[in-house]
Amino acid sequence: MKYKEYLKLAIPFTISTITQPLLGAVDTAVIGRLEDPAYIGGVAVGTVIFSTLYWLFGFLRVSTSGYSAQALGTKAEKDSLFALLRPSVIAIIVSLFFVIFQGSIINIAMKLINPDVEVQRQAFTYFHILIWGAPFVLLNYVNLGWLMGRKLVKASMFLQIFTNILNIVLDIVFVMHFKMGVAGVAYATLIAQITAFIIGFYLISVNLNLFAIKSYLSELFDKAVFKKIMGVNTDLMIRTVCLLIVTNMFVAKGASLGTEMLAANAVLFQIQYIIAYFFDGFANASSVFVGTAVGEKNTKLYHEVLTISTKTTFILASVMALLIYFLRGGIISIFTSIENIIYLSSIYSMWLVVYPFVVGIGLVYYGIFTGATYTAPVRNSMLLSLMTFLMAYFAIVPLWGNHGLWLSYILFSLGRSVFLAFYVTNFKKKVFLLETSHVISI
Repeated sequence: MKYKEYLKLAIPFTISTITQPLLGAVDTAVIGRLEDPAYIGGVAVGTVIFSTLYWLFGFLRVSTSGYSAQALGTKAEKDSLFALLRPSVIAIIVSLFFVIFQGSIINIAMKLINPDVEVQRQAFTYFHILIWGAPFVLLNYVNLGWLMGRKLVKASMFLQIFTNILNIVLDIVFVMHFKMGVAGVAYATLIAQITAFIIGFYLISVNLNLFAIKSYLSELFDKAVFKKIMGVNTDLMIRTVCLLIVTNMFVAKGASLGTEMLAANAVLFQIQYIIAYFFDGFANASSVFVGTAVGEKNTKLYHEVLTISTKTTFILASVMALLIYFLRGGIISIFTSIENIIYLSSIYSMWLVVYPFVVGIGLVYYGIFTGATYTAPVRNSMLLSLMTFLMAYFAIVPLWGNHGLWLSYILFSLGRSVFLAFYVTNFKKKVFLLETSHVISI
């Protein structure tokens, strides 16, 4: 495999995935134009709450993509329908739970994060509008996973890019033109979520006869299958839980340091998300090629993917670090015009220069391991990284404040790379030479 072949897949994946963190970035940038930093803090807190809710069920996209790809191989209409509808049932049940218990969810979140009164008020506004998008968000995970599994790359990219651009446009219109504040950001996102579901449903209906499910209704609600769908992603859920613990502790500690510090960290975290999603596009490409290598039992292709992934990760990290180092002032000013927030963000921006180097390998290797559905190392490396973060958090933050908080996060990110890299030495033995009973089937 050549670099050109790898980049031909990695670049489109990056283009489609990078639009997701841009939503949060635009939310922060638009709200950052308003005078009160509590607006930024409110959106930051609200975003963390929804990230906590939705990231836990991100496996809906992963598992749906796997089942959809298998159905493409069998060419069976029934398998294609089940690949879509069974995860959709789970998505609906979970999202209804979120809506019904929305009061308890926001109250618990406020007690845990404990932001200032004004930040809390803005977060309540954001949450109570956007919670109604829960069914559409989780169903969108399923729709996107099904389209990706069918290798409908153009449809997948159109779905993500169009709806995210719509969200960005509505953000600007509602906040800057209609002066709707945090509510404007929330309504813009809600409309985009609903639109994404409608478009996704249409794209699927073009490629699948949904009415044919009438012939298979008796098999749809198979308890054993639903149990398997929920069980195969345990390792990935544990990974997500570890990530959410770190993110929420980071935001909560930032909130305890004051509204301006919370807002500054929110700006820097949006930049961090964009960096991470660049690597995520390359991780997706590595996942596809490694999955192909494992399916073919082609160790030569695996080694080529590993080499190309490692080298391109280092190059990408170097480019990003240089851009942040020389342009960080201009980048920060995109997100807010409040002088105090710009000043605070600039002080701590040095950590973002280091970030691409410590996190890149971990994110791209995550794609390699999930492509082989060899996910135990992903789980284990995240648990070890969480332990590293907690030790640093309780030892360093009391001494160094927000610098200590960012150092703890950098050590966590470094752990994600180092601990997972240790497992690469046994990858070939575990995946290619042993029986595949250890592999998590999706």
